[in-house]
Amino acid sequence: MSNWRIGSINGALLAAYFIPVWGMVAYNIMFAPVHALYEQPNISAALFVSDHLHVAGINLVRVAWLLALGRFAALVFLAVFLVLLCWPSTRRSGACDEALGVALAIGSLLSFACMVMASQVGESGALRLHATELLLMLGTAIVLVFQRPAQKVEATSAVALAGPRFADHR
Repeated sequence: MSNWRIGSINGALLAAYFIPVWGMVAYNIMFAPVHALYEQPNISAALFVSDHLHVAGINLVRVAWLLALGRFAALVFLAVFLVLLCWPSTRRSGACDEALGVALAIGSLLSFACMVMASQVGESGALRLHATELLLMLGTAIVLVFQRPAQKVEATSAVALAGPRFADHR
């Protein structure tokens, strides 16, 4: 358990929430785009696009599929992060954090855009949902930025124990 970093645990918990939740939302959009677009997680985007941008018909379906594609892209990177998290050497070195970073970037962008759209159309429930998701992702991103991978401790040699060597000391 000593090779688990707090960023890895935080990312795994984030993936445990977002993979099923966003997966169901994106799956519903794939098979019933207009109906799923007017459900709670997507209502802000649907109302903003249809009311403010005056998009209707087949273009609304395209917007719904684009939203689903963005959610699936974030989910794929979260799944890659979880797979890379299984190897202890990858977990210790922090090499799995790149996949998590890309997932956080895509997810934060989607949540922020949906949050702004929800504030524009006056959907308070969707605004709270997207603000909460955005704060979850930003919190994980902050942990990743400030936590560095564990450094290997190198053995001290006789040269290092001899004392400092200055430029004028020969």
